[in-house]
Amino acid sequence: MTYMILYSVLSLGAIGTLEAIILYFVSIKFKVEENPQTGQIQDVLPGANCGGCGYPGCGGFAEACTKAGSLEGLNCPVGGRETMNRVAAILGMEAGTSVAKTAVIRCNGTCEARPRLNVYDGTKNCVIVAALYGGETGCSYGCFGYGDCVRSCPFDAIRINPSTQIAEVDEEKCTSCGACVKVCPKHLIELRRKGPKSRRIYVSCVNRDKGGIARKACANACTGCAICQKKCEFEAITISNNLAYIDDTKCRLCRKCASACPTHAIHELNFPLRKEKEETILS
Repeated sequence: MTYMILYSVLSLGAIGTLEAIILYFVSIKFKVEENPQTGQIQDVLPGANCGGCGYPGCGGFAEACTKAGSLEGLNCPVGGRETMNRVAAILGMEAGTSVAKTAVIRCNGTCEARPRLNVYDGTKNCVIVAALYGGETGCSYGCFGYGDCVRSCPFDAIRINPSTQIAEVDEEKCTSCGACVKVCPKHLIELRRKGPKSRRIYVSCVNRDKGGIARKACANACTGCAICQKKCEFEAITISNNLAYIDDTKCRLCRKCASACPTHAIHELNFPLRKEKEETILS
């Protein structure tokens, strides 16, 4: 009996030793040499792992930077220009050009413009509600206001306005990571250029119904009337599926489209108040 136990112990020991030797040589043969610069880059990144750079976390982005021959097209939206300058210094490269962006909510369906027609008494989750029905209002395109985007934001940059029940973005906190864009089932959130002095113009609506139907559902809806398109001198506005869209790479922020929109669907942010034209009355 003792002999059998000893034999089993020695056999298991020999097998374990053999496997350890095999694993050692395999690990040597297939060893992946990690560029030390990858770790250095990861140390200067914010560590948010938000995926806003387009890579799976900060580790993936750091590896992409070390493998790239140029940093053009690579950008950490959370760290911004300062972080990319540090990355460039580690690699001995020039930081690529990047455009500062921020999230905007493309819904202007306030409670007054888009009254509730029914009451949803279930789980307050936008994805779940979107799978069940169009929502509590006549507009099936608008913001539910249940806060999936709020919960997805790692920077506390979004809140639900208690008065309008629509999501709002705090541009001072927004890092344009894109987490909110991915989670919104209505595709209401878009990353747009911040613009000079954080001035932006965009169509705050995604309703693709025909004009009369869209207007009946929400008084602030874009009706695709094309008045804004005719006013634009820079060909920055297109009309598709009964909806206007402003290309922020072409827009020159002249604001003619915003003042011409009959439903006030075009939002202009951070501009000075318009000066009313003084009329000269001849007596």
